[in-house]
Amino acid sequence: MKRAKDMVAEANAVIEHAPAAEMMALHGHEDVTFVDLRDPRELEREGMIPGAFHCPRGMLEFWIDPESPYAKPQFQSGNRFVFYCASGWRSALSARVAQEMGLTGVSHIDDGFTGWKKAGGPVGEKPRKK
Repeated sequence: MKRAKDMVAEANAVIEHAPAAEMMALHGHEDVTFVDLRDPRELEREGMIPGAFHCPRGMLEFWIDPESPYAKPQFQSGNRFVFYCASGWRSALSARVAQEMGLTGVSHIDDGFTGWKKAGGPVGEKPRKK
């Protein structure tokens, strides 16, 4: 059986990643999209990076694929993408999948939202649906 930690290590070997303290330098840039992959309950409980785009992990492939009926324009923007989850495991796997699907400029925060908060990164509430 292949273990999740081995899959994460394999993903990290082929994708760009850095700790939150370094990724903070990209926050607020117009050409960078932070993508929050966490479950909606995590966002409600802990907040999220202000301005981040929420993409539940289970919808990622469908939202990236421009031919999918679920495609989201955020993934067709040509922006650089910084994926994150709670601790960097889901985001590593997601960044690898996104890269394999042809998305360019993909990276992830390897210590996740936990590292973001620990490094003093800004945290906002999950935007309310209108």
